[in-house]
Amino acid sequence: MKRGRREQPGFRVLARGAARGAGLVCRAAPAHVAAYVAVTLVGAVTPVALAWLTKDVLDGIAHGSAAGLPGLAAAIAVVTTLAAAATHAAEYLRGEVDRRVSLRAKDELFTAVCGFTGLARFESPAFLDRLRMAQQSASNPGRLIDTAMSAARSLITVAGFVGSLLLISPVFTALLLLSAIPALLIELRLSRQRVDMMWRIGPVERKEMFYARLMSTTDAAKEIRLFDLGAFLRVRMLAEVRAAYAARRGMDRRESAVQAGLAGAAAIVAGIGLVWAILAAAQGRLSVGDVSMFVAAIAGVQAALSTMVSAGAMAHEQLLIFQHHVTIIGSGPGLPVPADPVALPALRRGIELRDVWFRYSDEHPWVLRGVDLFIPYGRTVALVGRNGAGKSTLIKLLCRFYDPTRGAILWDGVDIRDVPPEALRARIGAVFQDFVSYELTARDNIAVGDLTAAEDQERLRLAAEEAGVHEALAALPYGYETLLSRDFAPEQDEEADGVLLSGGQWQRLALARAFLRRENDLMILDEPSAGLDAEAEYEVHNRLTRLRAGRTSVVISHRLGATRDADTIVVLSGGAVTEQGTHAELRALDGTYAALFARQASGYVDDLAARR
Repeated sequence: MKRGRREQPGFRVLARGAARGAGLVCRAAPAHVAAYVAVTLVGAVTPVALAWLTKDVLDGIAHGSAAGLPGLAAAIAVVTTLAAAATHAAEYLRGEVDRRVSLRAKDELFTAVCGFTGLARFESPAFLDRLRMAQQSASNPGRLIDTAMSAARSLITVAGFVGSLLLISPVFTALLLLSAIPALLIELRLSRQRVDMMWRIGPVERKEMFYARLMSTTDAAKEIRLFDLGAFLRVRMLAEVRAAYAARRGMDRRESAVQAGLAGAAAIVAGIGLVWAILAAAQGRLSVGDVSMFVAAIAGVQAALSTMVSAGAMAHEQLLIFQHHVTIIGSGPGLPVPADPVALPALRRGIELRDVWFRYSDEHPWVLRGVDLFIPYGRTVALVGRNGAGKSTLIKLLCRFYDPTRGAILWDGVDIRDVPPEALRARIGAVFQDFVSYELTARDNIAVGDLTAAEDQERLRLAAEEAGVHEALAALPYGYETLLSRDFAPEQDEEADGVLLSGGQWQRLALARAFLRRENDLMILDEPSAGLDAEAEYEVHNRLTRLRAGRTSVVISHRLGATRDADTIVVLSGGAVTEQGTHAELRALDGTYAALFARQASGYVDDLAARR
């Protein structure tokens, strides 16, 4: 764990976070919170009432006055019943408030996360750790509520008992209250150290989850068993577990030592008070009821103060964690939002990249270096080049997942930074190389390409037919309603298993999503035939040719046979455009493209000769 300490937020920041948390709680469950406060007040008052009633009973017995004892006994029974009822009601209300607040907190958190327009945050390890802690806060917001209620209940109890103690010994009352101040300061320091420890072990715990996920999912099962990687990954995972546990163990030991010291100090203070009370009673300055009240008050005040200190420290810790939630909620969309958005015109001329430079941060090297490129309307532009040349990054810029570091991208003369990202992306259809295999039904897996078609079975079927996957889906146990996952039980039959598609079928399913958006202004195809055999690739290539016909499209493929019929082929090297032209023109140029094409073609020729 090499991550250093993170600077903790100050008092004002925490106060704003507390106000936001209180507002979240009140909006999520106003009636339940009010009821929770009411039963908390009852629970706080009853110990004080019982102490006074017990004092009166003992004094009555000591003085031989039995007239009021039945009434006092009945009052004790009523107060005891109220205390028990308040305890059970508080348990239910705490759970219900927790559920309602958790639901609202998760909704608020993931509304913000889904509102991030770019990809930069999702590629930042620090952000992923912040998101993990924010999810932890949203999953268990009840701790913040519990600590607040616990502190309030303890404060009321302390106030009641302190009033009683003041009547018996003002000096000892002041000593008892002052003894809580060092304890509070120490607990606050420990809470900061615990949150700092949680931040430092964040990367370690993410690695642990990574190794555990590898060993427990189907994605890596084949390689792990073929290469016998189980022991290797298990050892790696356990090393991360031990590192995290070592940090937590050290923190727990520190807390245990401090708690033991605080408990010892509290016992000494209570012992001094008890000795004083006994001596005072022997001298006739205190009655039996006074001694009983004094002992109950000391125990009640110390218990309540201890609860208050612990609740204050826990609330401080929870506020520090909740601050990650607040930070994410208030972090904005990630990409600059145009002050005066411009309407995106229908594409009629083309898309221009004008002197586009890009790098992922100031510490990273340049990925694109002064790219000038024009994508004409209704034409296909193919991007080719070696790995790392900048092809996929250029696609990210076209979709405005990032903004150029320098330069501009113009859509019929309009800078796409002046257009809301959602308006731009609504005009784009795409098949990405790393497409998602959603663990949903076959129908939903196509419909995610355009949710307006979710209930239009005919559109979905046509898209599947155009992608060449309709027959495979229709043959599934429940047709298009078949769940494409083995991790969940199908809705139709909880005893049955879902179905897993082959890699090629998943590829065609991703293509079907693109066919749903065939009328969009721009089609992006990033390695659309990757994972297909030669025959399937040829068939898909012909289908995509029909899809692209008369439409503006950008194609990336390492298989140059799939790009040779593009209107323009652009060669990227080192983040710059080095060659540009048709297939025939670039072959005649005898440059990088010609060399790449000849190398691939020779492979096919050699293979054919070997077969002959």
